[in-house]
Order: sequence, then C-alpha cells, then structure tokens
Amino acid sequence: MDKITVETIVSPPELALILGLEGRTIRQLEENGTLEKASRGRYFLCDSVHRYIAYKSKEKRNKDDAQIKREKDAADAAYKEAKAKIAEMEVAELQGKLHRSEDVAALTEDLIYTIRGALLSLPGRLAMDTASAATPAEAAEIIRKEVYALMQELSHYQYDPAKYEERVRQRRDWEPDEDEPDENPP
Repeated sequence: MDKITVETIVSPPELALILGLEGRTIRQLEENGTLEKASRGRYFLCDSVHRYIAYKSKEKRNKDDAQIKREKDAADAAYKEAKAKIAEMEVAELQGKLHRSEDVAALTEDLIYTIRGALLSLPGRLAMDTASAATPAEAAEIIRKEVYALMQELSHYQYDPAKYEERVRQRRDWEPDEDEPDENPP
C-alpha cells in the first residue's frame, strides 16, 4: 500500500467512500466550488478532505450563527413586548384603570381602620342610652338602631379614583399638576 501524501490522487468513488458521501454529493461539492479536481475525474485526497472539513465547519458556524441570531431576535422581541406591556400598564395606572396591589391594600386598610374606629366608638355612644333603658329588649333595640345607622353610614363608602391617583403620585414622588386646582384651598 502506498503512503498518503499531499500528492495522493483519488477517484470520485474513493473520495466519496473516504468522506462518507455519495458520488452525486461529490459532484455537487465540485459544482459549488468546495472541491477542486486535480485532473479529469481525479481529486487530491488531502486538499479535498481539508476543503470538505472547512466547508462543514463553515456550514456549522453559519447554522450556529443563524441560531444565535434567531434567539437574539426572539429575545429582543420578547424584551420589546415586555417594555410595551409595562408602558401600557403604567398608562392604565395613571388613567385609574389599573391599581397596584399595594395601593389597594393600603386603601382597604384605611377602610378597615375607619370601620374599626366606628365600631369601637359604639360602647361610649351607647353606654348612657342602654343604661337608662327599662328592659333588656329596649337596650337591644337601641344597640340595633345604632349598628344599623353605622352600617348605613359605611354603605355609602365609594371608590374614589382621586385617592388612588394621590397614592400613585406619592409613590412616584410627583407634584400635583399646576393646572389642577388645589383640593384644599387656604
């Protein structure tokens, strides 16, 4: 067997066998300029193997680059979509159509403290009236009327967008617009 050198020449079927390809693939590689013939129907073995390896490496690099570009484009699109969603939510918040959970929690807490204060004031307000009641039934009726009056008062509680807007402004450290009239003039 002869030693393989830089000058070793092989036929297309031999080159196909060495590279693990089919004969038509060898022709295609020659047509696209990847492989060069040494002479008619013959190829330099070393040059052809090197060229084929370079071709496959470049093909892999191109695939990897394309994959990286697709992933980058997808990440950019997701980032832009997220930024747009955040901007949309901020606009909705400023318009009073969306409230942050901490704002809702704070205003709900304020309502609970209002209810708590009203309930805790009942004993002091009712002590004299119930003490002067002639019967327990009369005392219960006095208490019931006061509880109903308190519930009636609390039932008028309504959503106030101005309170949410004030919380947004406080959280963002915004000053009230100069165009807006002051709610509490001096």
